[in-house]
Amino acid sequence: MTKLEKELVDKFGGRLRTRVNGILIKNDKILMIKHKMSVNRYFWNVPGGGMKYGYSVQENLEREFLEETGLVIQVKDFVCAHEFLEPPLHAIELFFSVEEIGGSLKMGIDPELDDSKQLIIEIGYLNLEKLSLIKNPEKHPIFWGIKSLNDVRKWNGYFNFENNSIK
Repeated sequence: MTKLEKELVDKFGGRLRTRVNGILIKNDKILMIKHKMSVNRYFWNVPGGGMKYGYSVQENLEREFLEETGLVIQVKDFVCAHEFLEPPLHAIELFFSVEEIGGSLKMGIDPELDDSKQLIIEIGYLNLEKLSLIKNPEKHPIFWGIKSLNDVRKWNGYFNFENNSIK
């Protein structure tokens, strides 16, 4: 286990986290963030992060979006819930469609991590072709099989995608 992986497990492992994620579609492209998870492991997902106690879903998602992208958003519709379970990490992830209402796009930070240990290494709008070229293990499972951006708008419900579980 690398130092970065150990720090992620120490900060986020061994407990259930609730995460909020925002799906921003603009000009037939979806806003995605590339995270460096270890020396040769990357992970693409939409902007989002852990909920802070005492703040609403909307407040948490607005904060996460601003921190990671520089964009001010309005939270729209609930899209789906996904359970991520790969011990020692376990999260319930809530996905919402969002609308950009201000700010300017820039690569942000994760304030929970030291400056020298930031995970965000790239941010941008990806069309379906570019998204499909990313290997499945390097992108969030909810984006593995989409054939159209309209698929995203039709999701509804709870998804598990055959995560590992503790027996």
